[in-house]
Amino acid sequence: MLIPRRIVPADWPWIQDWFTDERLNAELGPLDVEWLEYVLADPGGVELVVTDPAAPQVPLALVGVVWATAEHPHTITDLAVSPALRGSGIGRRALAAVLSWDAHPPGGDWVSYVATDNPAADAFFRAVGWHPGEVDDGMRVYSAPRQRGVE
Repeated sequence: MLIPRRIVPADWPWIQDWFTDERLNAELGPLDVEWLEYVLADPGGVELVVTDPAAPQVPLALVGVVWATAEHPHTITDLAVSPALRGSGIGRRALAAVLSWDAHPPGGDWVSYVATDNPAADAFFRAVGWHPGEVDDGMRVYSAPRQRGVE
């Protein structure tokens, strides 16, 4: 099982390196120091680095989460896989690890908003069984399937 941990300032160099990848930068970038400062200080969510316990110093994925409020469920805001590992199944495993991370506050349901011009993300969320919903402002909302026994 992969392991998520909170982002730290020392992660910034490899994140910048990842976002030199044209596809990743086009889909989720560009990132800047203001983004880093925001995610490091945001009390309403977390940016998680996903690693393998056998090599915890090697980042495999970066996943952003905005935590649930009374009006809105937990939200996956970004999911970036190391460009060198694209297509290897790491994204699916990273998402599973993030959803089961025990430091999330209570919230239950999960959603993600995917730009309609991002076919790779659309295909990913469909492949992992998330349900496509309405399109609003160029974003399709995906909802996670309910887990058995979770209300």
